[in-house]
Amino acid sequence: MDHVKYVFTEPALNALKQKFDVEFNNFSRDYTSDEVAARIKGFDALISGWGSPVLTAKVFENADNLGIIAHSAGSIKHMLSDDVVQRFIVPRKICICNAPGAIAYNVAETTLGLLIMMSHRLIDYAESIREKALWRDPGIPREVKTINGSTVGVVGASTVGKEVIRLLQPFDARILVFDPYLPDMEAKKLCVKKTSLEDLFSQSDFVTVHAPLTDETYHLIDEHLLKLLRDGAVLVNTSRGKVVDQEALLEEAETGRILVALDVTDPEPLPPESPLRGLRNVVVTPHIAGMGEYGIKKVGEVTLQALVDFFAGRKVKNEVNLEKYEILG
Repeated sequence: MDHVKYVFTEPALNALKQKFDVEFNNFSRDYTSDEVAARIKGFDALISGWGSPVLTAKVFENADNLGIIAHSAGSIKHMLSDDVVQRFIVPRKICICNAPGAIAYNVAETTLGLLIMMSHRLIDYAESIREKALWRDPGIPREVKTINGSTVGVVGASTVGKEVIRLLQPFDARILVFDPYLPDMEAKKLCVKKTSLEDLFSQSDFVTVHAPLTDETYHLIDEHLLKLLRDGAVLVNTSRGKVVDQEALLEEAETGRILVALDVTDPEPLPPESPLRGLRNVVVTPHIAGMGEYGIKKVGEVTLQALVDFFAGRKVKNEVNLEKYEILG
């Protein structure tokens, strides 16, 4: 019930209760997979969220009426295996929907903030004032790159990546994008230039990572690419830690020639002894880019609308395209 109150506004939650006969999880913990399997019989819909267990084959063997799973969060892959998708969900035409677009508002806003914060050395100045009592520390460079007048590289035109691109539009910046799945026409509409990873890393003053974690993107950003970054370049990762080779990143960050902001790490949490924690040119935050009232409450709105549309026989706008399951984040 805590998750429900977290993502639903009071009006949205009241509407959910009025429109549907809802049974809530009133435990002070999440259900286990076996508990979901034991309770699912007869239900037409399932609302899942952060903390939901893996939905096993046993769940679907008992789910005799299930027509929709409304995941009131982002990725579904931790919850639904490819085997379950192919054996049960696709043949039964169960609608799977989630709310990455809602969360994207928060992640993109955080990303933009990190890009600006790192380039303007805001943390350096704040720490200097607090720790050294220096008003303008002469050791902090004043001639810094700003987004205006720079080239920004976006790795992955995902839902978040596209929102970041939208937020960057008012700036006088050239935007490069690497995404092999982005159609040329869509890139044109986004006002970005598609390019290779090598060109993106060698030409960009700022690089922000928004690729999903798949077999294809594991350690996508490796030693070779990191060495292509210009001196003083800013690298931000708010996607998944494993998309970046952490050892290669540490080696490059230790040179001090680039600035790095990580909201995700590998492993996560980052161990206390990790050298990345102590580097002055690296800022680590604890996977909180998606936090923020605006986007979180949008999750509940999107979830409610999906249920209303599904049972009214209308198209569910945020239905997951399971044909692209392998490249989903």
